[in-house]
Amino acid sequence: MQWIKLFDSEAQAKDQIPVTRSKAVLAAGQEICVAHTPSGLFAVENLCPHLGDALSRGTTNYLNEIICPWHSYRFHLISGEECKGRTRPLVRYPLEVREDGVYVQMP
Repeated sequence: MQWIKLFDSEAQAKDQIPVTRSKAVLAAGQEICVAHTPSGLFAVENLCPHLGDALSRGTTNYLNEIICPWHSYRFHLISGEECKGRTRPLVRYPLEVREDGVYVQMP
């Protein structure tokens, strides 16, 4: 496991990813999705487990869910579970805000 710096600060991350939005970023050669909700920042796989659309093109809501732009499947960013259990959970990645930046832990 390795920690990879994604942003130089929490402020920079939140400036680049406004609340209710998400962004695709590269970490260890893998594209992941960083999502921003009122509760903070979350990192998950970028491809929807349902049919593979990029979750980074979707939005987030006040329930800490990311909503796939293709078929509106909603995934809880803390548990990874799809709200109706129609597909497998998202792969989630630990995210840490540190004094010197925002880091994600990758396998």
